[in-house]
Amino acid sequence: MTPEEEARQKIDKQLGQCGWIVQDPKAMNITAGLGVAVREFPLKTGSADYLLYADGKVIGVIEAKPKGHTLTGVETQSKKYTQGLPDPIPHYHLPLPFAYESTGEETQFTSRLDPNPRSRGGLHNMNMTQRMGRSAQETSFEWGRKNS
Repeated sequence: MTPEEEARQKIDKQLGQCGWIVQDPKAMNITAGLGVAVREFPLKTGSADYLLYADGKVIGVIEAKPKGHTLTGVETQSKKYTQGLPDPIPHYHLPLPFAYESTGEETQFTSRLDPNPRSRGGLHNMNMTQRMGRSAQETSFEWGRKNS
């Protein structure tokens, strides 16, 4: 098993512990639960290691790296994935608001809804991510009303 495969096994386990259902793209069912993480999802800008669905809508991505890989700088790669969602996939906000980078040992998170986005530690449980998704949708709606 390669170091990246080991990292993905750990990430799969952590996602499950946080309430996410982890699936492969060929067998994906975005309504299987409140939170679905789809492995190796093809985007316009490359393949995200995980595409995160909350309540049937895409909310973010996870970029996996092998244990020991420095996560600083990986934000650039995951940010690229937040901007590459193919049409007409349901989503809360574009670009996708949440980007995670993880080795399975260390995880960091960036919210693009933050006026000053920066990396923070941690993987969110499904309920927290669902609430953040609703907030993203409300933010997007309010922005649209103010700018129409």
